[in-house]
Amino acid sequence: MTKRREFIRKSMIGTAGIAIGGIGLSPKTYASVIGANDRITVAVLGIRGQGGGHVNNWCALKENRNVRLKTICDADEQFFAGRAKAVYEKTGDKVVAEWDMRKVFDDKEIDAVSIAMPNHWHALGTIWACQAGKHVYVEKPASHNVFEGRKMVEAARKYKVRVQTGFQNRSINNVIAAMKFLHDGGIGEVFMAKGLCYKPRDSFGISPDGTPPASLHYDMWLGPAPMRPYNEKRLHYNWHWFWDTGNGDTGNQGPHQFDIARWGMNKNEHPVSIYSMGGIYGINPAECEQETPNTQTSLFKYKDGKILEFETRGRYTNAESSLGIRIGNIFYGTEGYLELDGGTWKAFRQREKEPFAGSKEGESKVIDPTFLVAPGGTEHYANFIDAIRAGRDEALNCDIQEGFLSSALPVLANISYRLDRALTFDGKTEKFVNDNEADAMLTRNYRSPYVVPAVV
Repeated sequence: MTKRREFIRKSMIGTAGIAIGGIGLSPKTYASVIGANDRITVAVLGIRGQGGGHVNNWCALKENRNVRLKTICDADEQFFAGRAKAVYEKTGDKVVAEWDMRKVFDDKEIDAVSIAMPNHWHALGTIWACQAGKHVYVEKPASHNVFEGRKMVEAARKYKVRVQTGFQNRSINNVIAAMKFLHDGGIGEVFMAKGLCYKPRDSFGISPDGTPPASLHYDMWLGPAPMRPYNEKRLHYNWHWFWDTGNGDTGNQGPHQFDIARWGMNKNEHPVSIYSMGGIYGINPAECEQETPNTQTSLFKYKDGKILEFETRGRYTNAESSLGIRIGNIFYGTEGYLELDGGTWKAFRQREKEPFAGSKEGESKVIDPTFLVAPGGTEHYANFIDAIRAGRDEALNCDIQEGFLSSALPVLANISYRLDRALTFDGKTEKFVNDNEADAMLTRNYRSPYVVPAVV
């Protein structure tokens, strides 16, 4: 009985009731304990592509975390029927569909929003949500530029809401174990980290400007980006490859591996120097309107001299390391090196050919066995819900401050790439050193009324 009483005591958070622990409780029992009044009601903003994953994950957490997906929101109404049907089939619930996110923020029933809109909307969507008192789960990269990332952190703190960045690796047990191994000196002092993003991309062609389809609220879709004629090649998914709305693959897939690299190096700061170079190779510019590079090498140095390398290869390529990594990381230490591919890792000592440490097959993804197990693949989303109930930023596996620091890396690299020169950065002021031209690219000219404010 003593252990049971101790469990109950630890499970209480003041007047908030039952906390996130759940030893011995089934998902249905857990849901009934916290009760209908403690249900967390969620809306998903941006439901195409990655947004579909958000919808599925919140549906999976209905019973396990007592989550209700009430609203789906997208500037393009053509996706409403399909997503609403999916929600009903998974949960038995009928969802509300909105094209204007401001109506979602006005809804007093909504406790949290899940943002999977294009990159140029991440910051303003997050800030508006914070101002409305909503908690936020926001996709990577946290922001489209550095200024926006800082404003997101300020908004989260000012309005005392939880903001989680979608770096899901932070909730995978094997990745956490690899990071702990590095931090504990497993390969000596880590002096260099490398991130790999090898994703061959074909040309998506060209198309003349035209008229937006009736389902698309084009002004809302553009939001903070400059007004320009509608072109179908600049919209769904292809927005990644245009500077107005995306950050290229270095800022698309790349942020996940940037985050792991910075995490493994234990760098809770900005780099002091940045240099990035590359271009568009293997694609005829006359046959594709892409602006962002498909091949890019980026180098960062920190004030203690340690190095972060990042390589984007968007054409045909071999893999790297003994693990055959295409999307992953390699860490170099004074006593060896570590390879990380998804949730698999191996550590090698000095010149030895066989690993002396690494992940084990079949290891659980559950971070803490005293927490209720989340359905497979939903751990990061479940952690967000748990942190909301706990009422603490520290309970988040990737608080917006962490997300901002990692997301700033590809953004800074792209500034160097576009200016075609090395840059020196002052992390305290979050400005470049004596470089007004580069400073101007830390933010953007916003289109009214979609303005990221200087004071949130």
